[in-house]
Amino acid sequence: MSELTDKAIKLFNEKKYKEAIDMFSSVLETEPDNSHYYNNIGVAYANLGNFEQAEKFFTKAITLEPELAQAYINLSDLYYKNKDYASAIGTLERGSYELPDNMAIAHLLARVYIDDSRYDSAIFELDKVLEAQPENYDAYYDLGRVNFELGNYDAAITNFENVLDYKNDNELIYYYLGEAYEANNEIDKAISNYLKATAINEKFHPAFKKLGILFLAREAYQDAYDYFQEYLELNIPDEEKESIKLLTERIKSKL
Repeated sequence: MSELTDKAIKLFNEKKYKEAIDMFSSVLETEPDNSHYYNNIGVAYANLGNFEQAEKFFTKAITLEPELAQAYINLSDLYYKNKDYASAIGTLERGSYELPDNMAIAHLLARVYIDDSRYDSAIFELDKVLEAQPENYDAYYDLGRVNFELGNYDAAITNFENVLDYKNDNELIYYYLGEAYEANNEIDKAISNYLKATAINEKFHPAFKKLGILFLAREAYQDAYDYFQEYLELNIPDEEKESIKLLTERIKSKL
């Protein structure tokens, strides 16, 4: 039976999902209570686009082993990809109940809460994750985005700054931090962070546009013109380019 299992796993790892399903099904004839094989079959069906069968096998895996974390994660992902946030949340909430110390489930639950605009619940889960994993910069990032959406800009800034303690080479973090400072009416700091975003990625066009807008608002026309010109050189939609070209012509007349 070990040889049969090895073949099933090999087929699975090679992404030969139909063959893997057949092989795991053969293994289950002698090991009918093996939750891990049901979970693997569920993954195979999910990759083949068979939602109903994937759901059936993930659910069976959970029934056999209520503490099988990966089965909750896989089933919730199945629902999430089908935009069924309520079922994804329900699955993860059950997983969190069965496995209260599993921070992967808690963090994933927070992210689905965010997508479902259940921000208070998301904050609760993220605080729990950070209490257990104080160096989890992904959780700080998520908490920053939630607080930004809620208009708690000081809290958003604090959390994005916390991310930078662990990861300071990502243009998105500086961009979101710039947005938070901008929303908090701290324009110098917003500009500084947008500049850092462009320094990390010279093709990151959202930051160039933000810089153009902020300098234009300050009537710093040369700086605004320069950043809008750089923005035009990047990969942006043609309609946007035409709009910015008209704007730069008006700015140029003020130089």
